[in-house]
This record gives sequence, structure tokens and C-alpha cells, in this order.
Amino acid sequence: KSEYFMCSCLGKGSHNVQKTPGGLIYRQRWNNLQFVTSASFLATVYSDYLVSSGRNLRCDSGNVPSSELLSFAKSQVDYILGDNPRATSYMVGYGNNFPQRIHHRGSSIVSIKANPSFVSCFGGYNTWFSSKRSNTNQLTGAIVGGPDAYDDFADERKNYEQTEPATYNNAPLLGVLARLSGGHGGYNQLLPGIVIIILKFLLLSCYK
Repeated sequence: KSEYFMCSCLGKGSHNVQKTPGGLIYRQRWNNLQFVTSASFLATVYSDYLVSSGRNLRCDSGNVPSSELLSFAKSQVDYILGDNPRATSYMVGYGNNFPQRIHHRGSSIVSIKANPSFVSCFGGYNTWFSSKRSNTNQLTGAIVGGPDAYDDFADERKNYEQTEPATYNNAPLLGVLARLSGGHGGYNQLLPGIVIIILKFLLLSCYK
């Protein structure tokens, strides 16, 4: 299943994953980037596994060098950080054009340092949720849900499917960025059981 999934991500399998016109993996409208960051992390791990075992990826179209998996992962990260048809970074605070109205209560409501008045649950919803203003507290580094199947994105607080951040979006991305910073040298991934555990976990996440 691991080879099958990797080949499908590269577009070289018998049944390939859907991608947007801009090249982003697309699974579903609600928080699609969770699948993108997880699949990208899996690609970096599997690439190093192939290097460590002296193998190439075996796809229906033929053997594929491990370096293509790293290039694929980089393309997905580049898209997330702004190299996409909208020139939008889906990491809050990164670049010149990023989401300003994310679906996050703490980020939306004014800081207690600016206004110490009590904000009730309903008060926060009625006053801040429907506001058209940018978030008063910037949640720097957060990865939001991302664009739809056509690379479109509506920066609206009520649009939770696209503007809600999640820790499970960021967690795999940290691993991808750490690996990409190491170049194409490769890391030993033949530690007993580690690769198998990672692959099983991520494959279950991607196919759920």
C-alpha cells in the first residue's frame, strides 16, 4: 500500500490522487491541507527509506528515483507557502498575502490587554464572529484548511472549512521542513519498526 500511495501522489500509479489545477493534492473541502502535509511528510520518510535500502519506487509507469518524492513534497510545501494560482500563503503571518480572518476564537476577539472588559460566550460570537475586520490577534504560523478543488479560497471567519487552523496541519509540516532543509543527502530510515509504524499511521490517516 505504501508504494501504491506514493505512486498515486506522483501521478504515476493505476489510480492517482486528485489534484487541483495548481497541483495541490485534493481529498476534501473541509481542511484539505491536513492530507497535504501528512502525505508530504510520508513522501520524505519513504524517500529516505528507499535511499537507505538501495531501491527505487516501483510504479506502473516504471521505476521512479527517490528524489522525485522529495521534489513532490517540496512542491506541496511551496504551494502552501504561496506558490499557487492565488499567490496566497496558507500559513498565517508568512508572506505578503495570507488569511486575515481565520476561524479561531482566541485570534478573533480583542486582546484583554487592549480591552479588559469581560467577553461572554454569546458576546464573543455576536460581536466578533460576524465581523469583517481582520483578526485582532495574529496566530502566526498556523496552517488553515486551505483552498478548494479549483484553488479558490474565501477568507471569511464563518468559512470554517477553509479558514480553521489545526495542530494536525502543522505537525507533519514541521517534519517536512526539517527534512527538506537537509537537502538530498538522505537519512538512514532502516531503524527497526520505525518506518513501518509511521507508514501504517499515515496511510490510515490518508485513507480514512
